[in-house]
Amino acid sequence: MSGPSPTDPVAEAFEAQRDRLRAVAHRMLGSHADAEDVVQEAWLRLSGQDAAAIHNLAGWLTTVVGRISLDILRSRQSRPQASYDDRLPDLVVTIDDGATPEDDAALADSVGLALLVVLDSLRPSERLAFVLHDLFAVPFDEIGQILGKSTAATKMLASRARRKVRATKQPTAVGREQREVVQAFLAAARHGDFEGLLRVLDPEVKLTVDTPDGVFVTLGATEVAAGARLSADAAVRGRAVLVGGLPGIAAWREDGSPLSVAAFTVTEARITRIAIVIDPAKLASMDLPSPPPRAAAPASRPKPCR
Repeated sequence: MSGPSPTDPVAEAFEAQRDRLRAVAHRMLGSHADAEDVVQEAWLRLSGQDAAAIHNLAGWLTTVVGRISLDILRSRQSRPQASYDDRLPDLVVTIDDGATPEDDAALADSVGLALLVVLDSLRPSERLAFVLHDLFAVPFDEIGQILGKSTAATKMLASRARRKVRATKQPTAVGREQREVVQAFLAAARHGDFEGLLRVLDPEVKLTVDTPDGVFVTLGATEVAAGARLSADAAVRGRAVLVGGLPGIAAWREDGSPLSVAAFTVTEARITRIAIVIDPAKLASMDLPSPPPRAAAPASRPKPCR
């Protein structure tokens, strides 16, 4: 697909909106790749219009991006698949250097893993109403036009979504307590301490493992604890990282190729979600930090059974 020409006045106006449109689509869909596709489709639709007849280009483009995103969300519902909190390839992975909770909170807000997890539990119409109004200040009457609903009905959708977001247990900023909980989980798994694992796992913990064969899900503390395994393989180099603002572990093979990335959601001193990526293709698409030096002590990595 060809993009807009920078010398075209319409293209210049579109480019001025691109970052905002991409942000809207990403909040709606939870995927940078899908967001880019939506923005490209919006450009194609604009290029087929008489731009002079569009009185509010920003509003028109927001409407188009909203409708395309809504169609994608509804399509996902008709084709059940693992939710976006089960995947990590779009997220920022950085070395966990013990930054202050304020710094971590800012990172978590910017990449939005916690928010994407919550948004993924909303219905498509609720998600669109909440994202466009609460995050991007789009008026309810404009959102209603996208949804084909009245302004009053759209306000109700946003209000319902807002209640669901507030009611969902969300992780606090990454601080010492969260790191200690993750380290306690790793230590218990390393020593085969089943009771120790149960102490740090939420009863309804959800473990997902993204593999070349698909995403495998394990639910419940007992099942996750029973399957938890750690390897102190000397050929594995690992380090603590932040994955989308959440505490995590990244591991590399001795040759420096990525082996796995795991993110832990900690809420009220319990691990409520563990998401692990071991799919080489997904790992290759992630912008990972450099592995630790070979001289570093080998770090353990989770090997959940499935």
